[in-house]
Amino acid sequence: MKFFVETFGCQMNEADGREMGRALLARGLIPADKPEEADCILVNTCAVRQHAEDKAASALGRLAAWRAADPSRILILAGCAAERWGQAVKRRFPYVDLVVGAKSLPNFDECLDGKLPRPVFDGPREEKDAWGHYSDERLLPGETLSAFVTVMRGCNYSCSYCIVPSVRGREVYRPAGSILSEVRRKAALGVKTIMLLGQTVNSYRPSDGGDISDFAGLLRAVSAVPGVERVEFMSAHPFYVNEAMVRAMADSEKVARWIHLPVQSGSDDVLKRMRRNYTRGDFLGKADLLRSAMPGIFVTTDFIVGFPGETEEDFQRTLSLFDEGGFNGAFVFKYSARPGTPSADWADDIPETIKEDRHARLLGAVMARSTRKAPAGLV
Repeated sequence: MKFFVETFGCQMNEADGREMGRALLARGLIPADKPEEADCILVNTCAVRQHAEDKAASALGRLAAWRAADPSRILILAGCAAERWGQAVKRRFPYVDLVVGAKSLPNFDECLDGKLPRPVFDGPREEKDAWGHYSDERLLPGETLSAFVTVMRGCNYSCSYCIVPSVRGREVYRPAGSILSEVRRKAALGVKTIMLLGQTVNSYRPSDGGDISDFAGLLRAVSAVPGVERVEFMSAHPFYVNEAMVRAMADSEKVARWIHLPVQSGSDDVLKRMRRNYTRGDFLGKADLLRSAMPGIFVTTDFIVGFPGETEEDFQRTLSLFDEGGFNGAFVFKYSARPGTPSADWADDIPETIKEDRHARLLGAVMARSTRKAPAGLV
């Protein structure tokens, strides 16, 4: 049997898709080059924005003919949108065989029982850890010189616009020993670049870490693994950028001189309504701390325009922050209400034409600055 994984969303989703693919490998399936060649298709979804959910629903619609062509084929829906939709999704797409929400990803292998053959191994079976990882670490398509390693899931914040806590749950930190074991196995297979992943990756606080008590300690430990030549991470939360983390980055030549640090807005009023837990000044202080320790570090960010109540003055504060912060790039999004979030109950009072205008103006500033070339070793 062959399988194909179609993933929507960020690097976290891509990493989850690969881990679920590894569980399919363990059951004797092999990767297909194209979906039409597959006997099993896994659609791994995102729910951060409505557009991401719409893309997942469209993909399921396209797969109706594939599923109908052979009743033995298996269609699996997983991830954040699957968590939000639940089993009700089968009313719209009755040919979906299995729904695995984001909170159930650690138990993905068990969810496959009754749908696919039991796991098989070339050698002695080793215990699967609490994150669903086997010691069988064959590389999947997309994993060559670089690989993702998830270190935590969930988020303890309650940003008023964000659906992540409801579909991912509160923060759960992966044991440090499990992380380092995976890094060593991947390095032994020739992986040179490790990207550590988490919704707020730098909030990492393991319970079993010993000498690794925080994210700074994890950076040092991963950098010390033989064969690892480069360490990256995504996404950091500004609140958890501290001197220990910055020093760990600066002390290791292996840690990329790049950080993605979402700010979302340059207006303190908007940041307060977003419940971001920092001010404009706080954020700029964190950026200064990074640049003082690592001159020339690339800092990229995220912005949301058109948040409820955002005035033109608020938006001008965002534009000025982009300049003052010296960002090297940014993702710019128009606000869209997500079901179940606090802001979904507020009036979406910014007309779409104004959202489009602000998006274009900020994106223009971003594109103008992004023409600068990245420093050697960044990409």
